Amino acid sequence: MLLKHLLLIIFIVGCWAFNAVAIKMGVTELPPLFMTLLRFMVVAILVVPFTRIQRKHLPVLCYLAFTFGFMHFSLLFLGMTYTDAGTAAIIVQLGTPMAMLLAATLLKERLSLLQSGGIVISLAGMFILTGSPTLASGRGVVILLTSALGWALTTVKVKSVTDLDPVTMAGWMSLIAIPLVGLTSFLFESNQLPALKHISWKGVFAVLYSAVICSIIAYSLWYALLKKYPANQIIPFSLLSPVFAVVMGAIFMGDSLNFWKVSGALTIVGGALIAIQAGKKTHDSLQPSTARQ
Repeated sequence: MLLKHLLLIIFIVGCWAFNAVAIKMGVTELPPLFMTLLRFMVVAILVVPFTRIQRKHLPVLCYLAFTFGFMHFSLLFLGMTYTDAGTAAIIVQLGTPMAMLLAATLLKERLSLLQSGGIVISLAGMFILTGSPTLASGRGVVILLTSALGWALTTVKVKSVTDLDPVTMAGWMSLIAIPLVGLTSFLFESNQLPALKHISWKGVFAVLYSAVICSIIAYSLWYALLKKYPANQIIPFSLLSPVFAVVMGAIFMGDSLNFWKVSGALTIVGGALIAIQAGKKTHDSLQPSTARQ
């Protein structure tokens, strides 16, 4: 992997990590599904008027609107109301081993024994995390795990989409997701307009950061890199995001750094490093020598 691409991945992971902090700031002022709706509206307004799609793209965009728009983002915002930013970010990273397994199954990407070991270690980190007092709600765990599955399904699907620009994809996916998320917010939430009327700069910042930095910039760069490298070589890097999120949550939100949270995060990083190194070796062994020059 080129150094500039490696640095780009670290930047993306950092953006995702702080997004957990931003979301936590936002859901303290806005109903979570309503905040998700505002996020998608911002993305759609900034992207859709300047991009075009073909009718053949509608099925995959509708699929992504559900898996990425509703399953991942809506449930991430909702799950954030049950725990702190760092813990939520760690749970959602189960999407990484989920995506690696889906890539191996559906895309026939080779998953080595060492990579499998890294996945197992990362899963062990999740079990360690369950001992944290910040993870007291079973409902929150289920919501965040479903969000993780939505991320995994989206990541694997995007790998097969070769004729749609990532920014265009994000904008139109957001537009299509608006009715579903809006209806869900209308049915299950209340006081959306009063909350919007009394929103502070923190709520505004949270919506704009999640929409512009996280969605338009970070995710567009992420899916562009997925088109350059095998999914199982890129995906493990995302496991570093919860560690950054734990640190950022402690710095910006005053979140606790208890033994279970820190141990779980470090175990996940250990598994990520093993999987990353194994993925690199597997990829290199399958390429002709000229491909690495």
